[in-house]
Amino acid sequence: LVLYINVTNNTTMVNFKLAAAILFSVGATTAWQTSVPSFVATKNVQQNAVVTNSLYQKKNNARSTSLSMVATDPTTEGGMGGGMFTATNAESRRVVPEDVRGRPTMKVVYVVLESQYQSSMTAAVKRINAGSDNMAVECVGYLLEELRNEDAFEQFKKDVEEANIFIGSLIFVQELAEKVIDVVKPRRDELDAVLVFPSMPEVMRLNKVGTFTMKNLGQSKSVISDFMKKKKQDDGSSFEEGMLKLLRTLPKVLKFLPSDKAADARTFMMSFQYWLGGSPENLESLLVMTGQDYVAPIKEAMKGKEKVEAVEPVLLPDKAIWHPVAPDVVFETNAKYFEWYNNEFCPDAGIDPKTAPTVGLVLQKSHINTKDDTHYVSLISELESRGARVVSIYSGGLDFSGPVEEYFYDASGKPIVDTVINLTGFALVGGPASQDHAKASNVLKKLNRPYMCAVPLVFQSFEEWQASELGLHPIQVALQVSLPEIDGAIEPIIYAGREGATGRSVPLADRVNLLADRAMKWANLRAKPVAEKKIAITIFSFPPDKGNVGTAAYLDVFDSIKAVLGQLKTEGYDIGDAPMEKEAIMEAVLNDPEARISSPELNVAYRMSTDEYYELTPYAKDLEENWGPAPGNLNSDGQNLVVYGKQFGNVFIGVQPSFGYEGDPMRLLFAKSASPHHGFAAYYTYLEKIFEADAVLHFGTHGSLEFMPGKQVGMSGTCYPDRLINSLPSAYLYAANNPSEATIAKRRSYSATVSYLTPPAENAGLYKGLKELKELISSYQGLRENEGRGPAIVNSIVSTAWTCNLDKDIADLPDLETYDAKNDTPERRDDIVGKVYAQIMQIESRLLPCGLHTVGVPPTAEEAVATLVNIAQLDRPEDEIESLPRVIAASVGRDINEVYRGNNAGVLDDVELNTKVVEASRAAVRALVDQSTDSEGRIKEVKSVFDDIGAAFGGMMGQKKPYTQAIIDAGFPNVDESRLSNLIGYLEFCLKQIVANNELGGIMELLNGEFLMPAPGGDPIRNPDVLPTGRNMHALDPSAIPTQAAIEVSNDVVRKLLEKLADDNGGDYPESIAFTLWGTDNIKTYGESLAQVLALVGVRPVPDSLGRVNKVELIPLEELGRPRIDVVVSCSGVFRDLFINQMNLMDRGIKLAAEADEPLDQNFVRKHAIEQAEELNVSVREAAARVFSNSAGSYSANVGLAIENGGWEDESQLQDQFLTRKGFAFNADKPGMMEQQADLFKSALKTVDVTFQNLDSSEISITDVSHYYDSDPTKVVQGLRDDKKKPMSLMADTTTANAQVRSLSETVRLDARTKLLNPKFYEGMLSTGYEGVREIQKRLRNTMGWSATAGEVDNFVFEDANSVFIDDPEMQQRLLDTNPNAFRDMVTTFLEANGRGYWDTSEENIERLQELYAEVEDRIEGV
Repeated sequence: LVLYINVTNNTTMVNFKLAAAILFSVGATTAWQTSVPSFVATKNVQQNAVVTNSLYQKKNNARSTSLSMVATDPTTEGGMGGGMFTATNAESRRVVPEDVRGRPTMKVVYVVLESQYQSSMTAAVKRINAGSDNMAVECVGYLLEELRNEDAFEQFKKDVEEANIFIGSLIFVQELAEKVIDVVKPRRDELDAVLVFPSMPEVMRLNKVGTFTMKNLGQSKSVISDFMKKKKQDDGSSFEEGMLKLLRTLPKVLKFLPSDKAADARTFMMSFQYWLGGSPENLESLLVMTGQDYVAPIKEAMKGKEKVEAVEPVLLPDKAIWHPVAPDVVFETNAKYFEWYNNEFCPDAGIDPKTAPTVGLVLQKSHINTKDDTHYVSLISELESRGARVVSIYSGGLDFSGPVEEYFYDASGKPIVDTVINLTGFALVGGPASQDHAKASNVLKKLNRPYMCAVPLVFQSFEEWQASELGLHPIQVALQVSLPEIDGAIEPIIYAGREGATGRSVPLADRVNLLADRAMKWANLRAKPVAEKKIAITIFSFPPDKGNVGTAAYLDVFDSIKAVLGQLKTEGYDIGDAPMEKEAIMEAVLNDPEARISSPELNVAYRMSTDEYYELTPYAKDLEENWGPAPGNLNSDGQNLVVYGKQFGNVFIGVQPSFGYEGDPMRLLFAKSASPHHGFAAYYTYLEKIFEADAVLHFGTHGSLEFMPGKQVGMSGTCYPDRLINSLPSAYLYAANNPSEATIAKRRSYSATVSYLTPPAENAGLYKGLKELKELISSYQGLRENEGRGPAIVNSIVSTAWTCNLDKDIADLPDLETYDAKNDTPERRDDIVGKVYAQIMQIESRLLPCGLHTVGVPPTAEEAVATLVNIAQLDRPEDEIESLPRVIAASVGRDINEVYRGNNAGVLDDVELNTKVVEASRAAVRALVDQSTDSEGRIKEVKSVFDDIGAAFGGMMGQKKPYTQAIIDAGFPNVDESRLSNLIGYLEFCLKQIVANNELGGIMELLNGEFLMPAPGGDPIRNPDVLPTGRNMHALDPSAIPTQAAIEVSNDVVRKLLEKLADDNGGDYPESIAFTLWGTDNIKTYGESLAQVLALVGVRPVPDSLGRVNKVELIPLEELGRPRIDVVVSCSGVFRDLFINQMNLMDRGIKLAAEADEPLDQNFVRKHAIEQAEELNVSVREAAARVFSNSAGSYSANVGLAIENGGWEDESQLQDQFLTRKGFAFNADKPGMMEQQADLFKSALKTVDVTFQNLDSSEISITDVSHYYDSDPTKVVQGLRDDKKKPMSLMADTTTANAQVRSLSETVRLDARTKLLNPKFYEGMLSTGYEGVREIQKRLRNTMGWSATAGEVDNFVFEDANSVFIDDPEMQQRLLDTNPNAFRDMVTTFLEANGRGYWDTSEENIERLQELYAEVEDRIEGV
């Protein structure tokens, strides 16, 4: 990134990359601050701020202190109704000279992303108009986001038409950058000067100062780039530091260049420095210098007059410590700062420097330059009034790591801060344009203190933000929430905004208080003696029932609590008389783990009177609208509110209450979710104000706190997650494979997440008839030429396949009554056997997570083999790694993709070869792992095959590596060992990550007030960087998806999908496909399903010049080679929260297709949009809305809740819930809201021919969770279609390298055979005890969910499940003894499946179930 100034042919050219870099690196940290209109009148602030305020008044009465400039939180419902562009307009930034006095007038138009220059620019213009004899200035400024408004955009055009000078800064929003270019570019030659500071490259190309131009960017080798490289080699200085030195030198160098060659370059550089200076004086110099040298009327008028001489820009040091009442503006060493602060300030403020906690703040330099610092002053005074010391640092560049390293340590290298808050809202290193997350997290880990990143409002006024259900603007979420999270930041709390008339920053009082409280609580975790710290462990019960206490995805909750209690005790926490056995801990919380008691109550830890509840819960009255007065009937004994749990010393294990409306059909139907009930609020009031927890540990994936109503991101004081968690530091154990919901927990409940491993996935294996089939096929392979025995074996294979219900999966399986193989050809016999073989191998090789994970217990060697085999099956071209199956297949001259295709088609030889390849892969991985396995079957240390001297000597002697030998022994003697080396090195690295164990360590780091290293969440097989677990999980940069790799995979899936559909429909393509998009799936796959939607419509995503994916373009029909398929996209609430910019992308792409002038038989998007526009009397563009979700702050269709809790009358209720709750449309033309569009949603769904979902991970399949059927619209579409025809239901399965598209019924059968009906699965679950029974029942209930929403569950699934779990008396007894409540639910599910018509069975079976139900009820009630 270098600036190249080339003086040739009187044209000065600049290489953009460096120009932008210099601009960025030097204090352009003003990014993303826009103005807001005036808001509610100032009110008195909290008394505690008054204590320190007198000190601030001493400094400068003219300064706006926190007392005179604090906004209270407006709670009015007014505002812009969720509008996302600011309601301000340019007129507040228009300055017209009152008296021209015959002077020539120049007009300046500026566009900025942030508004903190507004007051300085206005003051500068007024000073010129009052004091200059040579010129007058008319000036008008626009905030970039205002250009979305058509009226504002038209006025902007008019202003630019009349302008002499255009100035732009930080124009980084693609579609708005294009608007600026469209207006300025045609006028560029007429404008006297164009000054563009850091912005998109295409905007930077508009720069023009005399002969200085940036038209030819990056085309010449740069002398300065060589200087920068050398500088780095010489002293290891960072990029930003080198840039700062370079920029400080350049203006001085330019002064000595021949003026006719370098004057224009010098003007540009000086202008840039003036802009960075930011003060009225600096901006006055910028305008005067540019006007007198480049604006023709002014140049003419000044002939013979003396020009105003350019003064040096007034700049602060590039990095320093700042305090609002310090006698010096800034301190360049912390020794000087603390000499003043500890000795003079702290005694006056009543702060004891020896014992006070210290909070480090990271600030933007530009706010200090422009004295726009009221929001900083407010937070500093709030922290100091709580007895904390504050050290506030800034950087001139966008790399804050240098000042952190310099100012947050004492002379001996010991950290002096206890908590750090970044108030810039940016990533620590790199700001909005490019980031170095690894550098940032390493700097923060070295410091090892909690790191919070608070956010100032940018694109909204306070009123708009308050009224907006979405909360924080999507662009700000991407830049100032998502990116800091990748550094390891927590708690994106809004703390400030803009005053509309002046554009100055103003703090938001209640948010500043919350931020100060939470920072102090995190600091307290470090300072408080361990033996005195109180920790609340919160577990979940979902669905609410005694058999479900301790719910968490794939986690053995009580065994894990035992491990955490043991660790707490080891580290000196007071855990009282806590038992150290899993069963005893369960007993204490549940009263009796086997529920042999007369009451269904759990252990009661506390009874809260209603008086105490109302006194301690400030928002209690607000809950009455939904739940009536306390105590209500949830978590209540009729008089008091009841908190369930058990206290051991300073540790409380509590049960979080449920949503409360699970079984209420009316509440489930509401479009927006209800508030928490009184019992839920009382639980968190108890934790914070009665138990007085220092921190809460939420235990497992997941509870209800983070899904309570409120804004998506950027909570206000009226959002329920914010109210509930209040000032409590929260650590949250979350499954590593669920980064999307973990991110919701981070943002909405202010939780630092700790990832835990899901159980390793193993091959499902075969059992009963399926196992017998494999043995028969093995026999056939040896006897296929034997005309006597071969056909007889084929007959047995056909018969057994029918017994195993494989006729549903093999369309042309011969008829059992009429078929005799001896009358068939050998080729046809091979074809039948091949298809049966392909089916059973599909079942056998299906990945199956076995058992449950216990926190702190790493996988065994055997479990590690299972995970590594799956990692080894994927090609990773970006790392030059070939998959193990590819290398093995190549050794016999085959391409693995061809083998997969033949296998899927049932070609016997290919099925056999694929099986051999799989077995050879497993053998090779096992040989690799065996080298590091100890006598206990565990891996303490990974031994590299490349380090072994004996192996090296053996290699010289021609001996093969153990993994190569294993492949040779498996029947592939020609395998090329050299092609395996990259893969094996990678697998060794992955093995180290798999067996690393930091889950307990990660929990303790948070509870001890330390920095927990960040890590991506997702599928460890696709992305092994997810490992090791025990780190602070984050999602990804939303602007990075879909990636090119994801686009390629998705194109392949779309091709297979459309081929399958065309084959099944006489060559006709479907006209419309209903799609479901999930947050976690798109994180794991880097946007594959998102790319599928775009591919179907025939639009391609295009990265912008900074590599961010925020543009789409139509693929021409000739290139597409097929019609554009219409889509109806239902986004999960979590996808909406994380990827609203991608919803914008889809909406824009679909509207492009709808407005394309193309034949309707080649563009089904347009065809349907025209029909719907006519039907609904709207425009085609409005009718093309196809991207739907819940209303902001609501999640799911509640179909899963209804089915899990039995709270539904019939299927029509479930369908109404889906339509009501998911019918909120996203509109890129009005991006600030989710608009209820039920009629449009129904109209779009009416046209659907196919419903489609993606399965991307073996860990979470369609019966593991309720989400998949909750959002399945199959029967909804059937009910809406005019012909009442049920659409086809398909699933794409990309869980292996062999991606396939299957029907939904086929996928349900596959899932049932590999999990619910598979002894390997249910015995694995039962081995974990209480939790295991619940896991089995959950899958049975979810299977019934598919009957309810799609009608795609075969009768045999329920029949076989009944045989396994009910017919067998021994199994019955095990389930009853282990978890009677969950067993009762299982019996209920079978009866309900029969009663609702999903399972046809014998009267004998139903009678047995009814008797069992009565027996279990008596057992639970203690009869």
